[in-house]
Amino acid sequence: MADLGLQNKVVVGELALRKSGKASFATTSFKEAYEMDFNLNEDQLMIQEMVHKFAEKELAPRAAHYDKTMEFPWENVKKLAGLNLMGITVPPEYGGAGLDSLSYCIAIEEISRACASTGVITAVQNSLAEFPLYKFGNEDHKKKYLPLLASGEKIGAYALTEPNSGSDAAGMETTAVAHEDHYILNGVKTFITNSIAAEIFLLYATVNKSLGHKGICCFIIEKNFPGFKVGKKEEMMGVRASGTCQLILENCRVPKENILGAEGDGFKIAMTTLDVGRMGIAAQAVGIAQACMDQSIKYAKERKQFNQPISSFQLVQAMLVEMAVKIDAARLLLYRAAKLRDEGAKFVKESSMAKWFSSETAMECAIKAVQIHGGYGYTTEYPVERLMRDAKVTQIYEGTSEIQKLVIARNLLG
Repeated sequence: MADLGLQNKVVVGELALRKSGKASFATTSFKEAYEMDFNLNEDQLMIQEMVHKFAEKELAPRAAHYDKTMEFPWENVKKLAGLNLMGITVPPEYGGAGLDSLSYCIAIEEISRACASTGVITAVQNSLAEFPLYKFGNEDHKKKYLPLLASGEKIGAYALTEPNSGSDAAGMETTAVAHEDHYILNGVKTFITNSIAAEIFLLYATVNKSLGHKGICCFIIEKNFPGFKVGKKEEMMGVRASGTCQLILENCRVPKENILGAEGDGFKIAMTTLDVGRMGIAAQAVGIAQACMDQSIKYAKERKQFNQPISSFQLVQAMLVEMAVKIDAARLLLYRAAKLRDEGAKFVKESSMAKWFSSETAMECAIKAVQIHGGYGYTTEYPVERLMRDAKVTQIYEGTSEIQKLVIARNLLG
């Protein structure tokens, strides 16, 4: 039989730690599990307050408009750039804010809470475009491209997915053939966020399909390169203003100096980038989930049935409680992953945990929000129907929920 006395001591100790602002998680040791502190520092609190106020004032009022028109939200992007939020973690020497991963996640959550399309645009710019350039680029790459992206002067995109290659990234069909001082690329990319506005693309192609993932390379492609064009714009269920399009490469000429890393490094670059990018999508999902709860609480207090506000009904309260607990859990998983990355520790499993749980929570909260709103939740009069459409994609892009489970399982089993 288990030692109940010891179990009770652990529970009491954990409660004491929680009151002091510390949270217990299964990390690499029992001791480390009690040392992870999620009290935000002054800079992080300032970012949270600043972005929240900005998003409420500037982004939320335009979210429905951009959802309806599917216009790329240039006005939002320009204002975010003015706040240095298009290069949150890029070092100041390359034009960025030089903040940590946790600050980045906080910012993406608050932006997405107001406008999920703007949230994913900002996340892609920061994590999928700028991160690989800084991590794997040479000094010439960094000096040429990072200041343009971090300032928001240019929009970046990450082009991995193809019509026949989604979760199986190693099965891509886009080819790259070396010829003199350049590569010639042919193929099609699809579902590329930001691509309607982007001018700098991190695009993946294979130099030898028989090598599988070992033949994949990452190329820095500028929009004006010969043979490169943006194809059809996707009309999507949610995040409809994210500028998601196809890319077409027909004998596209890419200078050899525009390869990121070496030949064959592309798959490693892509997967490392996604490990970081998943935190941005987790943050987006938490923001959507929080917006669902905010809207549900407001509506439940205002809506009356049987001569009383529906917030007094226990079944409505139960839905709100479930939303609140899962949002807190999702946010803490996200903060853990971000803090591990900031500390230079391994975070792949934790990033996938945060992405999986946060996206599932966003969808669950959206469904509950529509239910609480009843018939009105099924109309465009209230924002919860949009939030529900936006939430769904967080379970799909940057690795489906099923892929996250595979990543988590592999890390658990070794």
